[in-house]
Amino acid sequence: MSIVSWIILGLLAGVIAKVLLPGRDPGGFIGTTVIGVAGAFLGGWISARWLDHPVTKDFYDGATWAAAIGGSLVLLIAYRILFGNSRD
Repeated sequence: MSIVSWIILGLLAGVIAKVLLPGRDPGGFIGTTVIGVAGAFLGGWISARWLDHPVTKDFYDGATWAAAIGGSLVLLIAYRILFGNSRD
């Protein structure tokens, strides 16, 4: 997959992560989607590095989507823990 595909996948993964973890985010919708893009890259890197599943094959591969959404969820949870009280 190209870098543009990862960005699109990351945007969608960020929206899915937001749906799975509802509530107020410190960064709002844009911050959540940026976290989704970073999470997609993180999830893809972890999947390729330690899970021995290269994710450069196909955009519609289930493992690629799972890695992107999982990475987005991890970053979103970490972001909420670190900066969760900034909007109070």
